[in-house]
Amino acid sequence: MYLAHFGFTRYPFERALQPDELFASSAAREAQARLQHLIELRGIGLIIGEVGSGKTSVRRKLGASLHPGLYRLFYVPLSAGNVMDMYKAIGWQLGLPIERNRASAYRAIHTEVSRLVTETKIYPVLVVDEAQHLRNDVLEDLRLLTNYAMDSERRLCVLLVGLTELRRRLSMAMHESLTQRIVVRYHLSGLSREETPAYLSHRLQLAGCSLPLFEPAAIEALFQATQGLPRKINRAAHYALSAAALAKVRQVSAEHVQAALEEL
Repeated sequence: MYLAHFGFTRYPFERALQPDELFASSAAREAQARLQHLIELRGIGLIIGEVGSGKTSVRRKLGASLHPGLYRLFYVPLSAGNVMDMYKAIGWQLGLPIERNRASAYRAIHTEVSRLVTETKIYPVLVVDEAQHLRNDVLEDLRLLTNYAMDSERRLCVLLVGLTELRRRLSMAMHESLTQRIVVRYHLSGLSREETPAYLSHRLQLAGCSLPLFEPAAIEALFQATQGLPRKINRAAHYALSAAALAKVRQVSAEHVQAALEEL
């Protein structure tokens, strides 16, 4: 669409980046520091944020940072299923046969986690995405999965990732036991106004362009329209570059951003 016009080697705001290519915003760095602390504590962690705030990027960065000889990450994108659905998803990740009842499924997962820790010295890390959709009984059983030897040992690390409404749900009295087990929690915010120009430059450089293609007014318009949420910035910037290419100009103005926002 505009690759040749700007001389890009790839679309700067469309492709999913590799973990080592991700922009290190202050919020992302703080999230990673807290998650490293969670891995050390081997407890339950909570990462929440608005749609497009970068939760997936933080999760992928965590997975890339874990030593494969010490940790094994299991990613479970649960939705509105029941407890057995959760156990089947986790059991499948662990390579376990499907059990017929809840007690057997719980015991099989518990046993496999213990085996991984005691025999192979590998600590499992369970990442549950879209956790705001989980039913109350599923959240409770996730807590129970972290119970080992009357709480004297911590063998399973669980990270709940979800939208900000998850925090409200966990504040309910019925989830007090789970809330008390959460050792690390973090609300992932968007980019700051000061970080937005650096983010745009970072994405452009990965696409082979070192020129400042976005005018200051265009950057401010992007920030105001997206509140610094990376995914929203990516979409708006993509369409703004298209508008600039159609106008046969070499820089993106605030008018091009406005045209992109109207198209979105």
